[in-house]
Amino acid sequence: MRYKLPVPNYKGKISVEEVISKRRSIRKFRDFQPTDIQISQLLWSAYGVTDDKNMFKTVPSAGATYPLEIYYLDKTGIYHYFPEEHSVKRITEGDFRRELVNCALGQKFIAEAAISIVICAVYERTVMYYGSRGYRYVYMEAGHCAQNICLQAISLGLDSVCIGAFVDKDVKHLLKLPEDTEPIYIVSIGART
Repeated sequence: MRYKLPVPNYKGKISVEEVISKRRSIRKFRDFQPTDIQISQLLWSAYGVTDDKNMFKTVPSAGATYPLEIYYLDKTGIYHYFPEEHSVKRITEGDFRRELVNCALGQKFIAEAAISIVICAVYERTVMYYGSRGYRYVYMEAGHCAQNICLQAISLGLDSVCIGAFVDKDVKHLLKLPEDTEPIYIVSIGART
């Protein structure tokens, strides 16, 4: 069953310049559970739809192939984001943040983060048009997505850290990803201690 997220806010209270100047990699978080509104805002900034007619999203995408799939973990479970509906589907119920720590080479701060967004890719969506160069475009798109998340976190009064060190097959297994979907980036978000 999919859960519709609250409508995202399209006008913030802090300037782009200010969020850019405040963005840092923070690895100490206090106990905190984000609201549905905050989760909605983070997911929309990551990969939400900005043009209903053309289904353009919040990040540039080579040929509008949109190869990314967004998942997240919090205290309540593992979820898959569906940008076209701005909804999520729970994949697994329960707190799997410690398991994600194990997948990410023991980086303990991941378990302290309120939410970890895992940016995944279906490479074939882009590679089928651009050949092997498509892999580069997918990584660029993931970078745009991660930066949006980090900047949105600051605008919500939260902090984040980007993580590239993890065992791909273990994250894939934890998230129950389809065969054609690979994890490529993790962004952990929380409230600073």
